[in-house]
Amino acid sequence: MGHYSTLHTHMDGGVLTLTMNRPEKRNALSPVMMDELTRALTAAGNDPVCEVILLTGAGEAFCAGLDLEHLETLGAKTPEEHRLDTERIARLLRTLYDTPKPTIAAVNGAAIAGGMGLATICDFTLAIPEAKFGYTEVKIGFVPAIVSAFLRGQIGDKHARDLLLTGRLIKAPEAFDLGLVTRVVPEAELMQEARGLAKKLLGNSPAAMQATKRLLSEQSDHHLDEEIEASITANVEARTTEDFKEGVRAFLEKRKPEWPSKKQGASSGDQRSGSH
Repeated sequence: MGHYSTLHTHMDGGVLTLTMNRPEKRNALSPVMMDELTRALTAAGNDPVCEVILLTGAGEAFCAGLDLEHLETLGAKTPEEHRLDTERIARLLRTLYDTPKPTIAAVNGAAIAGGMGLATICDFTLAIPEAKFGYTEVKIGFVPAIVSAFLRGQIGDKHARDLLLTGRLIKAPEAFDLGLVTRVVPEAELMQEARGLAKKLLGNSPAAMQATKRLLSEQSDHHLDEEIEASITANVEARTTEDFKEGVRAFLEKRKPEWPSKKQGASSGDQRSGSH
């Protein structure tokens, strides 16, 4: 599988376990980690020994979203750098969505923003009851663009608007009710349940499962390609706004943001976001 600095890989009987291994950062997505996840998923998809991919996180979180250290540097980037950065997360989520092997997320803790994308784009999402999910981007003046392309197809327009516009956090039982979690599992049984599911999948025809996944991808390919491209553009534009710069500063300084667009009256309507 190659060497990775941010992932731990373990192959056992056709099941590849990919563990995001930055527990001190709550497995936040750095550029290196996004590239390594994309590389590992691509390699697994092409590896005849690998039949099922199991994704989880080390420590208390599944994945806390974009790395804050990376967040601090965004304001200094050029538009071209912003686009490359945005394409990196889009490539990762699309690679996960399109991988020919069945994927299982074992959500052991918080799955926020891009981390929620990783957790819920997997074919199966098993989560402990306490796991929190949320697309919190609007709280820092950002646009949850890339994930929205997948989310609307998963839960419909109305529920997607609720999660994306409020930025609220939900626990696994509500995520299950929305159709984003396949099964809520006690923490002590999470990995056992995930491996049990993987073992059941190993009994199916690999060719038939791959053909089924390919069919599902092809059915959504046309609109998904267009939506992801539009999302990349929206994401790049959002990174250059004054609200985003203020949102990141406020987040890192642990204070309430003072939105420039509110002062300027640039946006109409109530801009208050939902609470945690």
